[in-house]
Amino acid sequence: MRGILRYPVRRMERAGLHTGLRWKLSAAIAAVSGLVAIVLSLVVHNAARVSMLDNARDLANQRVQIAQRNYELNRRPNFPNIKVDDPELPATLREKVEQGRRASDVSDHGEGPDIWAAVPAKDGHVLSLHSNMPDRSTDVMKDLDQALVIGSVAVVLGSSALGVLIGGQLSRRLRKAAAAAGRVAKGETEVRVREAIGGVVRDETDDLALAVDAMADALKQRLEAERRVTADIAHELRTPVTGLLTAAELLPPGRPTELVLDRAKAMRTLVEDVLEVARLDGASERAELQDIMLGEFVARRVAAKDPDITVRVVHESEVTTDPRRLERVLFNLLANAARHGRPPIEVTVEGRVIRVRDHGPGFPAELLAEGPSRFRTGSKDRAGQGHGLGLTIAAGQARVLGARLTFRNVQPAGTPVGVPAEGAVAVLWLPEHAPTSTGSYPTLPRQGNGR
Repeated sequence: MRGILRYPVRRMERAGLHTGLRWKLSAAIAAVSGLVAIVLSLVVHNAARVSMLDNARDLANQRVQIAQRNYELNRRPNFPNIKVDDPELPATLREKVEQGRRASDVSDHGEGPDIWAAVPAKDGHVLSLHSNMPDRSTDVMKDLDQALVIGSVAVVLGSSALGVLIGGQLSRRLRKAAAAAGRVAKGETEVRVREAIGGVVRDETDDLALAVDAMADALKQRLEAERRVTADIAHELRTPVTGLLTAAELLPPGRPTELVLDRAKAMRTLVEDVLEVARLDGASERAELQDIMLGEFVARRVAAKDPDITVRVVHESEVTTDPRRLERVLFNLLANAARHGRPPIEVTVEGRVIRVRDHGPGFPAELLAEGPSRFRTGSKDRAGQGHGLGLTIAAGQARVLGARLTFRNVQPAGTPVGVPAEGAVAVLWLPEHAPTSTGSYPTLPRQGNGR
């Protein structure tokens, strides 16, 4: 099957960062603030109303007592609104007064509170006073309710603004951390999440950033150790494999000799490929740039490798790249198409874009979804020949050039799911300017004067 483009790196799911963390936090703070404001407003309103009713009842008691003293002196009620044996006096109050006690009551019938106060006179009559809450108290309650509503709205709006501010800062730091972690996942090992998020206030995001940086450092060390082991093993195998190939060439002609030579050459190719992959993984490769006409370059290289491959130059373009590495990428793509696809193989050059298409069954779904995997060579659709390193090397060399290598299958629009593809297309996108921000650091070759 096809080689590997890179270690599969799934895109980080940042749904938590893009579904409005700022607004969620603001809404939560606003909801809590609104609830607290409503509860406090109700408590203040009820406390103020009870206090005013108590004051009104005390005032009624004082008035009815004054009226009692005047009545006992003058034998007639001479105080405003005082009635003698009022038939509308509530029965509960009348029973208390008949027992010789002073009584008062506050009741609410929907139109406003009724305040009753009654006292017994010495002649057996009952003096009572019926009033409502004073207009001034009613106005005060209305003003208080209005102030409570305005204050509650102000609290909710202020808390929402504070939530947006706090949530925005947290969301911004998390987005920076996610972006930095994504750069680390793409191979930029020098990026540090802690430095990317910035800020002078330490919080949980700093702890998260430090943990990600520590994980990235540990992963970098582990990958570097694995790369060194792989390179050392391949390097140690080079000498015995070369000796084996030399010895095989000395064998007498025959079918057994051909088989031994074929396997020895395959082993030597594998060792060389593994060494090249190790060098590319080490990010120490540098491109030696030259100005070339891309269409002419591709046409000449493809014609030299396989004259049966069709090359079509749609638009010629002058590019600055490393011809040796570009040729390596191109030949690996052609070899991959010849091994796993079906003819005809077509190469198209359009500006800075090179497309290599075959007419085989297409790339496997897992390759398109995750990227090719190293040494994964077998699939239901393809024969599984080779070592699976062809596209690994092609992608590594493309990164050194600052280019981008993509894969897709050719299927007409509206094709049902499960219908085999009509071909596979590998697309190499060369950069407009070099060096690029892909992690490569191309260097221009020295001029003839040695500068």
